[in-house]
Amino acid sequence: MHKPEQITSTNISPCVKQRKGFALILTLSALAVIIALSAVLVSYLDIARKDANSSKAMIQGNIYYSDIKALFGSFQDKKLLYETIYSSPIPISSEDGKFTLIVSCKPLANAVNINWLAYENNASMTAQYNAVEKIFFNLAQEYNMEDAANLETMLRNEIVSKQKYIQKEKSRLRQKNGIISIEQFKDIVGKYQRASDDKEIYKIPWTKYFVFNELSEDPKDNVIEGNYISAELLAYLFDIDYASVKEDWSEGSSLKDYVLNLGQSYNQKLFSKEFLSQSRCEVFYDYGEERYGFKFEDREGEVKHFEFLGKQ
Repeated sequence: MHKPEQITSTNISPCVKQRKGFALILTLSALAVIIALSAVLVSYLDIARKDANSSKAMIQGNIYYSDIKALFGSFQDKKLLYETIYSSPIPISSEDGKFTLIVSCKPLANAVNINWLAYENNASMTAQYNAVEKIFFNLAQEYNMEDAANLETMLRNEIVSKQKYIQKEKSRLRQKNGIISIEQFKDIVGKYQRASDDKEIYKIPWTKYFVFNELSEDPKDNVIEGNYISAELLAYLFDIDYASVKEDWSEGSSLKDYVLNLGQSYNQKLFSKEFLSQSRCEVFYDYGEERYGFKFEDREGEVKHFEFLGKQ
């Protein structure tokens, strides 16, 4: 009797083997695509979830901002309020302990205004212009700037020129005169760094020396709240050894008394004679399992300029 032919691996057609190979490759490829798409989808969902959380946190921040705005507005003794917050951040908690805010504030004018570079030819603002020039010169020397003159020119052009180096997206920034935020300032410094390859420029702690407040013709807006300047700025302004200033100076003390006791001259035109009710505050709070923040300004009792800082 004729026996049926046994099928072995040796007599399988090469075409069949090839088709099985292609099928396996296609299956693996499809699986890889599905895995990749799933990963992308999960990524998008994660981003969407985070965006949703951030949006909810911003809404919550706005609620806190409204509460703080009302609280600060009802506080009659602003000097006592801000001198307390200037000395140390304060926690604000609900009675049931479900939320806690950390509020910290600093004077808007606790350093030299970088926008005073615009006062080169303004005889009534000589003290202000000389102060900003002196600080800039000392920083250029200490940090060995590659092209300090060019950076100063770029800053001055940003302050006084209608053609800005930096175009800001926020309408509030476009409506104001000069350099009014550290972010705007850093954008210009970054442009300078790329042009000069100055490797030391990012080491400078700019905010210890400069503030970024709008140009104003009001005399009270062109003074420094001297009792709250940094030890670094004090040393530069009065040509005092930084080591001794760091040892002896405490923010919140009387700058006038400190300087006069050292036998230095004190320019009344450069420093405020009384407490300035102008502050910049930051608030940090927990939402979900993350920490978020926002900032605002209080100028003469008007709380404004809410800005959400996002996740910290």
